[in-house]
Amino acid sequence: MIADGKSGKTDESEPLPPRVVPVSDPHVRRMQRGDAFRLTALGGVAALSLDALSSVAYGPEAIVGALTAAGGAAVRFTLPITIAITVLLLVLVVSYRQVIAVYPDGGGSYAVAKTRLGRPVSLLAAAGLVVDYVLTVAVSLAAGAASLGSVFPFVASHLLSCTLIALAVIMVLNLVGIAESAKVLMLPAALFIASVVAIIVVGLARSQPVALIGTAPGDFPVTESLGALLFLKAFAAGSSSLTGVEAIANSVPAFRAPAVKRAQRTEMMLGILLGAMLIGLGVLIRHHHVLPRGQVTVLSQLSAAAFGTGWLFYATNLVITLVLGLAANTSFGGLPVLLSLLAKDHRLPHLFALRAERPVYRYGVVALALVAALVLILSDAHTDRLLPLYAIGVFVGFTISQTGLVRHWITDHGPGWAWKMLLNGFGAILTAVAAVVFFVGKFTEGAWLLLVIVPALILLFARIERYYLRIGAQLGFGGEVPRPHSDSRRRVVVVVPVTAVSKLTEKALSAALRMGDEVRPIAIAIDPRGAKRLSADWERWNPGLELQVLPSPHRSMVDPIVGYTRELCGPDRQVVVLLPRIEPRHARDQLLHNQRVPVILAAVEAHTDAIAATISIEVH
Repeated sequence: MIADGKSGKTDESEPLPPRVVPVSDPHVRRMQRGDAFRLTALGGVAALSLDALSSVAYGPEAIVGALTAAGGAAVRFTLPITIAITVLLLVLVVSYRQVIAVYPDGGGSYAVAKTRLGRPVSLLAAAGLVVDYVLTVAVSLAAGAASLGSVFPFVASHLLSCTLIALAVIMVLNLVGIAESAKVLMLPAALFIASVVAIIVVGLARSQPVALIGTAPGDFPVTESLGALLFLKAFAAGSSSLTGVEAIANSVPAFRAPAVKRAQRTEMMLGILLGAMLIGLGVLIRHHHVLPRGQVTVLSQLSAAAFGTGWLFYATNLVITLVLGLAANTSFGGLPVLLSLLAKDHRLPHLFALRAERPVYRYGVVALALVAALVLILSDAHTDRLLPLYAIGVFVGFTISQTGLVRHWITDHGPGWAWKMLLNGFGAILTAVAAVVFFVGKFTEGAWLLLVIVPALILLFARIERYYLRIGAQLGFGGEVPRPHSDSRRRVVVVVPVTAVSKLTEKALSAALRMGDEVRPIAIAIDPRGAKRLSADWERWNPGLELQVLPSPHRSMVDPIVGYTRELCGPDRQVVVLLPRIEPRHARDQLLHNQRVPVILAAVEAHTDAIAATISIEVH
């Protein structure tokens, strides 16, 4: 539809030609540079999947620990339970591929709940994800430090310091850009996968363990009967291996175009790798009949059984330690995106939606690092104080996303919607059972804190949302807004504070003369000698405007300006206070200039009806 410039009519027979944007267009170049800082599929495995992949270090061990309540012989059921967990893993992978396609803006279970399950459930999903992401950082770093301490004993007395240093390094990497963090994490991720695969392959080739490490377990007292309840507990405990599966669906915007296909490919790669490692370790545990032993992990026992206690044993465990620590990076890829979505929905401060060109949600990255550091300090970097809270938030998110997808397929039929609905319903039931069993079993060990933390987060989101809605209503967002008008009866008076005769002063006065009907330069007599010198310089300069020198008995620059401005304000005047400021080229020089300007601006806005404004001159 082309508009005729003379008649204003349109010709609907001629379609508009597509706009061809030249490659030299600066906006296109910025977009291309931004995409270069996003993730590839392999980069997504490194940046967003280490949490899930590294869970093989404690998931199978949790199954073994739960089964030994029925005696050492019950460990033989580790493999069937691992297979059941792997089936759930495949269900979740397929489901989250659907989430990625339906909700390409990220957000995972929060995005699903917001559109399909209503506001209260979406707030619950958001709170659960925030808890999970923060605890992922804390648990990963604490577990990595503890693992390092078992290899190098001197580290054991400085666990908190090690975790905080590692946290600072990961934060800096993510402030630079998530693609940069993926490059750094690519090698450790590959070494970890290779190490676990080598443990499985070499261990299965051994008829007997090469070496036994740790304290002999002795007889395990039977505290529970071998039945359905124990299997449910072992299933729920081992399902901690699934933490992190949702991170890719939460971070779709972090991928390069086509983002949806790359994210789906990454989700599938994660599912295949994690499932293969879980099944392999389950077979190996049964093959060597591994039982919990004092001061060592099950995975370290399996590595000793495969390699002995030589250099390969130490190298493997160092790689596992490194990846456990770096698994915290998953949260830095997922939580800032979630916080940005919450900010866009007015449920968090809007600054969390601001993004740098890289692109990086820097406020989200810094906020996550600060909260995780607080959690580590409060728990003294001990994983046993954090684990009871860790997996429950994930299972709540799993259940919500699966249930939301069931509603999606019922409402919006698509190809194969019936089997997709059944698959998501099956996944929702399994994850809900795991969440309930885990919560009840760990209630007295700290899981009760979720009854405080999650409602507090929901209340925070709701209050921020109500605040933004109230302010939006007052400002007329989305409603009828009167047209702007000018009052010809009101004169515009521009007040320009002056400290010296300079090019900055000349620029400010020239702008003031163009802005207002009357310009009033003022100086504050903080130093009487300086005020006299400025008055003399002003007379010699003779700009055609009278300089008023205001007394300042308390040697304050703010109070005289505010008092003078308040006296000028009236129904027949619109007063503007124009503050000249220096804009240095380099950010490092900002602290050297304009110390009083923000204070004066805030005081004028708070205590007068005037408009406070600045004008800058760039210096080299």
